[in-house]
Amino acid sequence: MHLVLDPLQYGYFLRALAASALVGTVCAVVGTYVVLRGVAFIGDAIAHAGFPGIVAAYLLGLPLYLGATVAAVGTALAIGVVTRRAGIRQDTAIGVLFAGTFALGVFLFSTISGYVADLFSFLFGQVLAISPTDLLALSALGLGVIAVVALLWKELLYATFDPLGAAASGIQVDRLELLFLALVGVTIVVSLQAVGIILVVAMLVTPAATAQVVTVRFTRLMLSAALFGVASAVVGLYASYWLDVASGATIVLVQTLWFTVTLLLGPRGLLARRRGRVSGGALSEEDEEDEATLATAAIG
Repeated sequence: MHLVLDPLQYGYFLRALAASALVGTVCAVVGTYVVLRGVAFIGDAIAHAGFPGIVAAYLLGLPLYLGATVAAVGTALAIGVVTRRAGIRQDTAIGVLFAGTFALGVFLFSTISGYVADLFSFLFGQVLAISPTDLLALSALGLGVIAVVALLWKELLYATFDPLGAAASGIQVDRLELLFLALVGVTIVVSLQAVGIILVVAMLVTPAATAQVVTVRFTRLMLSAALFGVASAVVGLYASYWLDVASGATIVLVQTLWFTVTLLLGPRGLLARRRGRVSGGALSEEDEEDEATLATAAIG
């Protein structure tokens, strides 16, 4: 029992625990849409795009989260605008802006002499070093993201599965797409100190991907993703504390382990398919019906 209770006597661990649970929840909520849309790469791109904002904020003496938010959200919106106005594929726009913005961050970082611990914590993640002020900022951003998704989850879901039908029904799909990209940007910022720029895409994608192996019903999918995300964050944080290893990397490794186990042993996993529960990669009859009616139910 002391393995669970002993770390709780330290304030920094309690703050890290709260931040990890928040990050796991927010990433799972937004990550569900990311996985369903098939745009996992966008999370990695926006995470790297936040780096020049962090460095610029440091050089100007501004809050680092402010710089990260402006850069991440700005790049996310730029991806949407360039994709629509220039008529190029989204993955091409992501690749160009991803490389350019991260290069700008490296350029700005090279102008700083000496070791800067605050900036390195955003590269590799250091949730155990989170301060009360940081936790408040993350909570405000995270709760804001969840509130927006709660208000617009039907519209986001409908636009995800049937953008043409959503547009025909009167939904402003273009504006909704920009809002979604902005939500991804804010979610990335929320996750940066927990796992760092390098690993943040795992927080966004892996819990939702794990949940997708379990169910295709949207409500269950999002709840399962949140469960996987929070549990992975908590278990990974405890493991990193007792093993004295990097917290962000440990959290992601726990997520990857659960994804692997679920992929093998889950009700829609590889072994279930082999036993004939899911034949030839097709969905079960119940899941086929859920998938077919998911978008329609979203606006009902």
